[in-house]
Amino acid sequence: MNERRKERRKSLMAYTQVHDLYGGYLLGYLGDMNVLGVMVISDKALAENSEMTIAIEIPDLPDIAAPRMTIPARVAWVQPDISPQYFNIGFEFQEITSQQKKIIEAIIAHYEFRRDTPKYFNKPNLE
Repeated sequence: MNERRKERRKSLMAYTQVHDLYGGYLLGYLGDMNVLGVMVISDKALAENSEMTIAIEIPDLPDIAAPRMTIPARVAWVQPDISPQYFNIGFEFQEITSQQKKIIEAIIAHYEFRRDTPKYFNKPNLE
């Protein structure tokens, strides 16, 4: 797939459920996100360009009391996951409030999977 994102997504280390708010069912689990959209790992494929309101369960965050965040979204793309029984579904947010943007930024700040190389203590050369 060509990379058309306006903003790079951040992979997350939080077990966060995403629901179809009005359908009342679990869509899947948050894989990555940014302030423009999310990728959900699901066991069901959805129709591209379908629109729905998604409910993202908010993991424990300091200074955030809300248990979930609801956002109107469009299914931008659907691809098979590396595990054949799952699908990766890209949702584009249709609109977000300034408070939701703040929550998304807090989720990324606290739960982003960082691939930084740790700085290990250098042992003295004993030769």
